[in-house]
Amino acid sequence: MKHRAGFVNIIGKPNVGKSTLMNKLVGEKLSIITPKKQTTRHRILGIVSGDDYQIVFSDTPGYLKPGYKLQESMMKFVEDALLDADIFLYITAADEQQEEDEITEKLKNTETPVIIVINKIDLSDQQKVEQLHESWQNRLPRAKVIPLSALHNFNIDILFRLIVDTLPESPPYYPKDELTDKTMRFFVSEIIREKIFMNYQQEVPYSCEVIVERYKEEENIVHIMAYIFTGRETQKGIILGHEGKAIKKTATQARKDIEEFIGKKVFLEVNVKVVKDWRDDAGKLKRFGYE
Repeated sequence: MKHRAGFVNIIGKPNVGKSTLMNKLVGEKLSIITPKKQTTRHRILGIVSGDDYQIVFSDTPGYLKPGYKLQESMMKFVEDALLDADIFLYITAADEQQEEDEITEKLKNTETPVIIVINKIDLSDQQKVEQLHESWQNRLPRAKVIPLSALHNFNIDILFRLIVDTLPESPPYYPKDELTDKTMRFFVSEIIREKIFMNYQQEVPYSCEVIVERYKEEENIVHIMAYIFTGRETQKGIILGHEGKAIKKTATQARKDIEEFIGKKVFLEVNVKVVKDWRDDAGKLKRFGYE
């Protein structure tokens, strides 16, 4: 039996549904999801293995023009993803403005197979979706174009089968029981960061980073201590809230999701620290895992 395997790199603009789609394709919530743009900051692998295939999905931050060093680091993950793919999965949304960018220009000239996914078709109508399909097919004649709704699982199975059929013949790159390359500490920090995005407004979520300082697993419980780093004292006050009510709400929501993710009871301690202007400090960004 021939075995297929390869790296499928998911790229596109912010808020087009890249993380939702990867989670659906992998069957696990590996990437955090919020309605806000720029939620994804890292490159996250999700590995799906069958008897005769292994797909290594790679979720990336939404492509944008950087405004500060953190965004420059985020775009480095995207640039790396444009170099090492066996298949490019370019995600666009039916409700977004369709325009050329640097990524689509690069995809026109690549020899790597490209699949264009028109996501969020549930927010559009059939005529517009057909027009988008034709437009993308004209722009990238060698690409496959698939309309779908990741949120409603429409055409996910067709996309998955196309990916498997397009993979090159290869032995697996990872053990068949592996799901991702990230540690449990990483996913805990991402879950906490997701709750920050959900509970706070304006610039506050974008000015926060989460680091898990301690992760101690015992027989019946996991003890976790995490720090939320903010850029200014005023943001720390907002994160804490009046009498600490806001941070308590955020920590409680995160704890419940962490327990569901790891399948164990969790004792979660969350503290808040100020690291001034960390988003534009190369040394601090390196400490936070952005290189």
